[in-house]
Amino acid sequence: MKYQRKPAVVEAFRFGADSEVTAPEWFLKEVQKENVFIDRCITDGAARVYGCTIHSKYGKARAKVGDYIIREPSGEIRLSKAEDFSKEYERI
Repeated sequence: MKYQRKPAVVEAFRFGADSEVTAPEWFLKEVQKENVFIDRCITDGAARVYGCTIHSKYGKARAKVGDYIIREPSGEIRLSKAEDFSKEYERI
C-alpha cells in the first residue's frame, strides 16, 4: 500500500542568534514553560546564542542557528534542518 502525507499548515520560523527578540509568541511561551531552552556560550566575555534545546515526549532535540522551529497543529514543537524544511514545506 502507498500513503501520502496529509497536508498540514504549521507555524514555523528560522531560529537565529536574535530569536529571543524576534521569535513568535508561541515559541517564547515554550521558553517560559521550560519546554525549550536557549543554548548560549560565552565568547570573549559576551554571551552568544548558538542554538536551542527542545524537550518533547520523544526526547531532546537540539537546533542550531539557521534551523527551523515548527509548531504542529497539535501544539507539539519540533525542529527541521533548513535543507529539509524547504523540501517539505512551502510558504503560504
